[in-house]
Amino acid sequence: MTAHPNDPSLRSFIDVAPDSHFPIQNLPYGVFSAKDGLAPRIGVAIGDYVLDLWQLAQDCRFDVVEPAVFAAPQLNPFMALGPKVWSSTRARISELLQHDHPELRDNEKLRKRALVPMADVRLHMPFAVSGYTDFYSSREHATNVGVMFRGKDNALQPNWLHMPIGYNGRASTVVVSGTPVRRPRGQLKPPTADVPSFGPCKRLDFELEMGVVVGQPSVMGEMLTEKQAEEMIFGFVILNDWSARDIQQWEYVPLGPFQAKVFGTSISPWVVTREALEPFRLHGPEQDPKPLPYLQQVQPNNYDMALEVGLRAAQMNAPANISRTNFKYMYWSSVQQLVHHASSGCAMNVGDLLGSGTISGPEKDQRGSLLEISWNGTEPVELAAGVKRTFLEDGDSLVMRGWCQGDGYRVGFGEVEGTILAAG
Repeated sequence: MTAHPNDPSLRSFIDVAPDSHFPIQNLPYGVFSAKDGLAPRIGVAIGDYVLDLWQLAQDCRFDVVEPAVFAAPQLNPFMALGPKVWSSTRARISELLQHDHPELRDNEKLRKRALVPMADVRLHMPFAVSGYTDFYSSREHATNVGVMFRGKDNALQPNWLHMPIGYNGRASTVVVSGTPVRRPRGQLKPPTADVPSFGPCKRLDFELEMGVVVGQPSVMGEMLTEKQAEEMIFGFVILNDWSARDIQQWEYVPLGPFQAKVFGTSISPWVVTREALEPFRLHGPEQDPKPLPYLQQVQPNNYDMALEVGLRAAQMNAPANISRTNFKYMYWSSVQQLVHHASSGCAMNVGDLLGSGTISGPEKDQRGSLLEISWNGTEPVELAAGVKRTFLEDGDSLVMRGWCQGDGYRVGFGEVEGTILAAG
């Protein structure tokens, strides 16, 4: 009997360090190009290598997937094949990489073609984003922001505990890790000004989030059950929702964020499958009051996932860690977000991206945005000797990492990085 791809005892014939994000228990999907001059195509991360799935398909190593699916420059055609194909393909990749399976291990010619050193590849957007929706689902984050702007007694809006709050963002400016982000311009009106002005954002921020990648469509006019929503989720990425706080402060009444959020959203290049995260599922915080029936959950839909944020100022050699938190703290789960999104009859598409909302924990060092960390600019963060920040400055680089810790292995996402360019 073949071992399940999540089996902690599995080992690959490829050496993988214990702290690597990409052991055989992970096998995340991405899109890459290499020095061979071939067009971007689909690969899987394993240790310090990318496994070229197109090369394996060309060599007839998959029974259920046409080679052309892996030659695509995006995961959308593969995701459209559905959960059974996702699962069987991952099982086959796991089998090919196992230390005691000779099929790829002992085929030197195929191995040289199919295993590309990670150092020699360029990673691209892993999927075409059909639509992007961002939520606001951390109770700690929403409370911190509410206390800052409305006071302790009115921290949470009356609707917050009854449904996942979200807004429709822009798919056009979702970019892969490593893409620079230009400081946005917009209307600014500080409290001391009588009229607004137009110019570069002065209070540029990040938001540490996870992104849900929707791999199956839903029908317009129909609702989703918990089970249907779960099965539609292909996987997850780390997401940085860059935010212009001063633009947001002036524009958000009455319809919420607009220009403050559309200038750039960064995601990690590797999509970690829902199946790979299965061993790390747990129940989220108790929801009180009890949600309406369509939002009630039976399954544990949160994940024990460590997350950290590093900030490197232009004058620094290495990033300083400014936040360590965990995805398990989210009040509204990804499944609930998807169920709610479709509850009005909204059709979901293959390639839709759902941002979790800023992930903050109960402790001060677990806050997922500079707005919270610097308490709206009143408590500067010391990064290195003499270097402080309240918000992001030109030349600053922000790095986010995340992983789930198994017994002797990690299922991780790599990182998502972005550097701030001047407005120009």
